[in-house]
Amino acid sequence: MKQKFKVFTRTWWKVNKEWPNGLEPHMGRKKVIGYASSFEQAKQMCDEFNNNNNPGKLSRKAEFEAG
Repeated sequence: MKQKFKVFTRTWWKVNKEWPNGLEPHMGRKKVIGYASSFEQAKQMCDEFNNNNNPGKLSRKAEFEAG
């Protein structure tokens, strides 16, 4: 049985005026963008998202996990 990978995005910062540059480290909620049947496919999906989307000041990026 092949292992499935969940591909998702999340932010790595939240706005907080009390912190330097107005940003506090914070792992945002995961938002699923798809599933992959192999490690290579999951990595490719993340690369495509990250290369075609501006992460913005909160640094939204794609990543994946088994499951």
